[in-house]
Amino acid sequence: MRSLRPNASWIASLTTNTQDVGSLREAILRDVKRVILDGAAAPGSTVPVDEIAAHYQVSRIPVREALMSLVGEGLVTHRARGGYTVATLTPAEMREFYLVREALEAAALAAAVRRATASDDARALAAHEAMANAVTAGDSRGHHRESRRFHLALVNASGMARLGHMYESAWNVTEPARPMDYASRDAVEALVTDHERMLRAFIARDGEELLAASRVHHSRLQTFIAALPAEPGRFPA
Repeated sequence: MRSLRPNASWIASLTTNTQDVGSLREAILRDVKRVILDGAAAPGSTVPVDEIAAHYQVSRIPVREALMSLVGEGLVTHRARGGYTVATLTPAEMREFYLVREALEAAALAAAVRRATASDDARALAAHEAMANAVTAGDSRGHHRESRRFHLALVNASGMARLGHMYESAWNVTEPARPMDYASRDAVEALVTDHERMLRAFIARDGEELLAASRVHHSRLQTFIAALPAEPGRFPA
């Protein structure tokens, strides 16, 4: 079981570089979102408004504004007089989001094989290589990050921007919990093998094979997600 990390462990990973960012609010939003998606702020943990404000040398107002945007994205929860916490999902909610991801991905892949370019191939290849390296190194955080990048590379090749946005949003909500932390080595390697099959079909522009490989992959994911334990702090019942 992964323990909840103290707030200071991820406050230090926030940046102070606001160049090329429209506002401090956008910088705070970008950085806190990055920390959450990277798994550095555990589900259920408090988002320390005062510490973030002090880090950026601002009042609490732009911090709260950024956090309310993350509430809208499903990454942060706000309770009156209860402050802000990193959102949690029950096992049932996790299964539901994976079903949504599967449906959106299938629609996108059918279009991607018709519209993909060599640049899309390169992005998918780079993400897959980085993911395989992370798995070899036993880097769970890297596995999550690069698996997400791989799937997004395939989905975004469809050119369907609105669908891609919905897909990414559905993926982001599940990311803080890092469910693959529970997967055995054999399970992780099977998922990597699925990705290899998907990648080959994508580059070959074989839509039928790509969709078949995606169905196998998501079936495997659903079996795994269904076995996740109800765990206080990460997957509350």
